[in-house]
Amino acid sequence: MTARLKPSDLLSIGEIARRTGLSVSAIRFYEDKRLIEPVRTGGNQRRFLRSDIRRLSFILIAQRLGLSLGEIEAQLATLPQGRTPTARDWQAISQAIRAHLDARIAELTRTRERLDGCIGCGCLSLEHCAIWNPEDRLAGEGPGPRKLVG
Repeated sequence: MTARLKPSDLLSIGEIARRTGLSVSAIRFYEDKRLIEPVRTGGNQRRFLRSDIRRLSFILIAQRLGLSLGEIEAQLATLPQGRTPTARDWQAISQAIRAHLDARIAELTRTRERLDGCIGCGCLSLEHCAIWNPEDRLAGEGPGPRKLVG
């Protein structure tokens, strides 16, 4: 792969950090998790493909959408290695995570609709809470905040 690459195709870790807004340590973390894979120079320095800017941007967006690192890894594994992903490649990922997003939106909508009761009671009463403890089911497990200590 490196034989076909021109020096202008590759970015240092500092350059990719500047371009993405990520810290160098965050980029190394994603590398350790194998979400991105740099090319190594003859002097064993990391060099990243320009397309890794989009991969890192996807990681940031996917995390904000609530995807786990495992889910992100699975999606990135569908992208081609050694070439810049096309719009079609990214569209396939977008469609793949759509169901996850729809489920998350539904969960947030349900929570929003029930939130007035929680804020209205002022204490998130375990006796009346429809979200965490409907019909006070946790009362049989003992005193205190069972969802937090149980």
